[in-house]
Amino acid sequence: MKIRGLPSDEARRIRQQGHDDALEFATLIGMADAYTNDLKAKKDVVDKSGDAHSVKSGNKKWQIFLYGANRFLNDESYQAMNGMGQLLIECINAFPLSFSEYEDNKSFHKEKLKNSMIQLKDLLQNKNRVRSFFSKAIFNHGEVKYLTIKHEGVFHVFLNADINSIFVDNLVVENSIKRSSSSFDAQKVIFKYNGLNLAELEMRNDTPIHYREIRFNMLKPRAMKLFFEKIPLTKKYSERVFVYGNASKTFGRWK
Repeated sequence: MKIRGLPSDEARRIRQQGHDDALEFATLIGMADAYTNDLKAKKDVVDKSGDAHSVKSGNKKWQIFLYGANRFLNDESYQAMNGMGQLLIECINAFPLSFSEYEDNKSFHKEKLKNSMIQLKDLLQNKNRVRSFFSKAIFNHGEVKYLTIKHEGVFHVFLNADINSIFVDNLVVENSIKRSSSSFDAQKVIFKYNGLNLAELEMRNDTPIHYREIRFNMLKPRAMKLFFEKIPLTKKYSERVFVYGNASKTFGRWK
């Protein structure tokens, strides 16, 4: 899964599309007047029960997070994850403060990164840590109740616990493998489903704009395939809002 930084105009367009889709979902569930566009929050829309939704759309991939060292230093949840927060900081500190210094000796710093990425992969062989990581990264440990995805014109609502469980039960965690003699092993932690990359943890080192930041990306088509295969449709809230698995026990109670 080869992912590069987007040009600024394209990034702005994608952010605006995300805002528009979240507003559209809020409108469909009667919450348009209460919708606020908070770019930093995990909770994009709050429904009439007071439950928060992380709304995702796009056609190719989702950026789950893009964080620098301060986020992992100051967020107690990452610090409490059996050393995961410290390893994420070590991945960042494998690179010098200066982007130009990194460019002068890329091989040295990529080689330095490998050990921390291997340790991260090893930590994530534990299913409870996988659950904790996805719960934090996507749902901020329960602050967000639903993952709601716009796909082919319909909003699909999934409960956080269902999503966390299918990731734990179905994903295999590995390190990346170099593809050429000039590249390096273990530059990423990869989450695979049926042998294919579904999500990646990687360092941003291709541009000075987001240098020394860690990105967590997920491929939408493969994620949707997993969700649809493992979580049954249990309720149709409307023609454009479908509800899956245990989400039907709580979402839409106001109707």
